[in-house]
Amino acid sequence: MDWFSYDINRYTNVRMVAIPMVLFLLSLIVVGMTFASTGLPVRPGIDFTGGTSVTIATNDSEATLQAYFAGFPLEPITRDVTSKLYLLKFTKMSAGENQQLIDKINARYPDASVDYIDETFGQTLQGQAIIALIFSFIGMAVVVFIAFRTFIPSIAVVTCAFIDMVGTAAGMNVLGIPLTLPTTAALLMLIGYSVDSDILLTMRVLKRQGKLEDKLAGAFRTGIIMTSTALAAVLSLWIVSTLGQIEVIRDIAAVLFVGLVLDIINTWITNATILKWYAERKGS
Repeated sequence: MDWFSYDINRYTNVRMVAIPMVLFLLSLIVVGMTFASTGLPVRPGIDFTGGTSVTIATNDSEATLQAYFAGFPLEPITRDVTSKLYLLKFTKMSAGENQQLIDKINARYPDASVDYIDETFGQTLQGQAIIALIFSFIGMAVVVFIAFRTFIPSIAVVTCAFIDMVGTAAGMNVLGIPLTLPTTAALLMLIGYSVDSDILLTMRVLKRQGKLEDKLAGAFRTGIIMTSTALAAVLSLWIVSTLGQIEVIRDIAAVLFVGLVLDIINTWITNATILKWYAERKGS
C-alpha cells in the first residue's frame, strides 16, 4: 500500500493549493474567452445552435464526401467502420443554402437520412440544458448544507465541485469537444461524482475519531481506488469508441475522464487542505 501514501503535512497550506488555483485561473481564462465569442462557457454543437445532420451508407471515401460537400459548412466526418455509415454534420445555414444541401444529397445519396435542427429549437434546448445544470448544482449545494450543517466544510464541497465544472469546461474547449445533449449529461454525472468523493473525505474528517493525518490518509486510500477504477473504465470506453469512431460515446468518455482527473486534484489537494485548516482551527 506504499503507492497510496498520502502526507497532507508535506507542504504548507498555501503551497498545497497553489497548483489547483493556477489551474483554476487558467480554466477561467479559457472559459471566459469562449463565453465572449459564443455566449456559452463551452462551444455549442448543432444540438444547441441548429444545423443539419446527415447519415449516409456508401462505399465512397471520406475524402470523396468532403470534396462533394466542399461548398457547405461541414464539420469533421464520423464513420462507423462496421456498417459503412457516415455521419455528416453541417452547421446552421440559411433556408436557401439548406435546400441546396438537401438537393445535393438527394442527387447522389437518395437513401440518406437527413435531420434538421431549427435554430430556435436549438436555443430552446440550450436554455433547458443550462437550467438543468444550474438546478442540479443548487440541489447538490442544498443537500450538502443539510448533511453537514457546518459552513466551511459545506462551502469547500460546493467550491470544489464548481472548480471541477469550470476545469472540465475549459478542457472541453481545449480538446474541441462541443457542448451537446450527451456532453451535458456527462457534466451532470460529474457533479454527482465530485460531490460523492468530497463527501467521503469530509465525513471521514468530521465524523471519525483519531489523528487528522490518519483520517485523511484513510479517506485517500478509499477515494483514490474508487476514482482509479472509474478512470480505467472511462479510458477503456474512450479507446473502444475512438477505434469504432462512435463520436457521441467518445465525447462523453473524454468529458468524464477530464472531470475525474480534476476531481482527484480538487478533492485531495484543495478540499483536503481546507478541511485540514478547518480542523486545526477548530481544535485550537
